[in-house]
Amino acid sequence: MSKGQNLQDNFLNTLRKEHTPVSIFLVNGIKLQGKVDSFDQYVIMLKNTVSQMVYKHAISTIVPGKAVKMVPEAEGEEE
Repeated sequence: MSKGQNLQDNFLNTLRKEHTPVSIFLVNGIKLQGKVDSFDQYVIMLKNTVSQMVYKHAISTIVPGKAVKMVPEAEGEEE
């Protein structure tokens, strides 16, 4: 897996584990809010009053609602 993908996965996984509220801005300017429920290579499941499947290619920016402390994951570490 590439280093960029590891950074993305680490960031999204931290948001998911800590139940951090996020604002997701799409490339068309729409703002979505909620918590990251799960994600894979192509989509993020965003949960608020409803669940939304958001395609990563449609995302411009993800803004956490609070500071996120990123801890580098050890190679080969899995949950």
